[in-house]
Amino acid sequence: MDGVTVIDHPLVQHKLTIMRKKETSTGSFRRLLREISTLLCYEVTRDLELTTARIETPLEEIDAPILEGKKLVFASILRAGNGLLEGMLELVPSARVSHIGVYRDHETLEAVEYFFKAPDSIDERLVIVVDPMLATGNSSIAAIDTLKKRGAKNIRFLCLLAAPEGIRHFREAHPDVHVYTASIDRQLNEKGYIVPGLGDAGDRMYGTK
Repeated sequence: MDGVTVIDHPLVQHKLTIMRKKETSTGSFRRLLREISTLLCYEVTRDLELTTARIETPLEEIDAPILEGKKLVFASILRAGNGLLEGMLELVPSARVSHIGVYRDHETLEAVEYFFKAPDSIDERLVIVVDPMLATGNSSIAAIDTLKKRGAKNIRFLCLLAAPEGIRHFREAHPDVHVYTASIDRQLNEKGYIVPGLGDAGDRMYGTK
């Protein structure tokens, strides 16, 4: 699909299969999500711009590559986005963090925003929005609407699973935001859940219903 990258690394796909199993425990699910988020982060940051800095190794001075520009922002859509956020921060500990509180009304399936916090100069930073599921797309669209209103211009969206319907809706709303996902599943069911999916990521991560 246009504007979508499926991260099909064997380790990503293996861990995702274990996460899908209904018998996978809360602790194992949480650990796997943290592990897979590091691998996904590696892919979504693959093309970051580099510059060089003069450093001294134990043997000599060299011009070595370092990241260019302001530090990244990882924007977590609460609450399930925090499961991806933790692993990504292990890989990029200097990244700034934004939290966006959005929940899906189970009657209308529409997104309701209740919290937003972001670092300064968000308009000058690459913002990577994270949420395990891109289902209807309503929550993700609302979160990125908010980020753009606050000045964000360079945005990417990272998720674990996506539904074709959600991708189409998301891309119609934000054609400038590239989507990275580990899997495009078959469809949404009548309740707006991704199938075959893995259930509710937040509930499985925190042991709630």
